[in-house]
Amino acid sequence: MEKPKAPIGRLESELLQILDQHNHTSLQIRDQTEKAKREAIRSAVHVSELLVDTVNGGAEEIFVNEKLIEFEIRALVSTIMRYTKQTNQWLAATRALNTALKEIGDFENWMKTMDYDCKSITAAVCNIHQT
Repeated sequence: MEKPKAPIGRLESELLQILDQHNHTSLQIRDQTEKAKREAIRSAVHVSELLVDTVNGGAEEIFVNEKLIEFEIRALVSTIMRYTKQTNQWLAATRALNTALKEIGDFENWMKTMDYDCKSITAAVCNIHQT
């Protein structure tokens, strides 16, 4: 008894589509992370330039800039933590998907082996019955 191959093909195509969507989303998140990183570097450069400019300024300006820097650092740490958490979630999802795909492949191989064994046994029984 052979099962129709269309559902397996459809399942594979759906899994491939999910994998493609995952890869696309991962690339988008990676791009967003890189953009945030570049923006953080730009912000850090800008803050350091402000510090250099204010070295000769008044003490009040120094304290104001220090507070701005601390605020930027907190915002950047928060952004980095959020992207790290998202990246870890995507990595976990990717690992789970990879495991599921491997299990599907293992099951498919087992089914092929069972099919071959059943056909071999049937052929042997037919040969014994005919003799």
